[in-house]
Amino acid sequence: AMAPRRGWVFTGLDRRLAAAPAVVSASPAARPYAAAAKTAKKGSQKTKREETKKKQVTRRWPLMSKPVDDVYLTWYYERPSYDVEKAVGMLKKFQELDFTYPRQYVYINVFLDMELQKKKKVDPFASNVLLPYRFTDETNKVLVFTENEQEAEIARENGAAVVGGVELIKWILEDEIQVDFYVAVPAIMPKLIPLRNKLRRKYPSTKRNSLGHDIPKMLQLFREGLEYTVEDERVIKTRIARV
Repeated sequence: AMAPRRGWVFTGLDRRLAAAPAVVSASPAARPYAAAAKTAKKGSQKTKREETKKKQVTRRWPLMSKPVDDVYLTWYYERPSYDVEKAVGMLKKFQELDFTYPRQYVYINVFLDMELQKKKKVDPFASNVLLPYRFTDETNKVLVFTENEQEAEIARENGAAVVGGVELIKWILEDEIQVDFYVAVPAIMPKLIPLRNKLRRKYPSTKRNSLGHDIPKMLQLFREGLEYTVEDERVIKTRIARV
């Protein structure tokens, strides 16, 4: 058995106990402490800043060498990084070894490089992108706003879930109609203003590519596209494939 070493837990405890007075006074001298507190209050913010500077966070520097065992303290070593091809290969190997579902999603975290920009962080936003290889058969429900019968027919032929004009506003406000995305042609936009607060970021706009004349193109983007969001100031977290 190991014998406990003196001062292991409470460093310098024996010295503090030796210095403590044998008899405690019945009336503690509170006044000097109050006076000291008042004096410190004047430059309290300055004092706090100085105290913060004094408190240095102990930093663990990563070791240069790689671990020789498969069990080790991760913060002592630099986190290994791999190129995309090798990383995906490792995921496939792990999937076989762990007997996990082979159709599970592969996720990616993209950190935007803001070094050359004046703003070092991005305001949170969402957007859609068409990937070169689709990895899911699921499609989103898209509503098309148009009062032109010819455009409405084109929208139906290209897979629109709902097509209509101002008559849809009431149903959307009352949650009778719920879809994933909303697109519109420019001619109907002045009549859709009552929906601005309801739809918020899904309100049709040219910035989001949900407002325009090319109905088939808009429908393909929002039916088959991948929606991603920028969060945590500059990070995109999304899925890109299946294992």
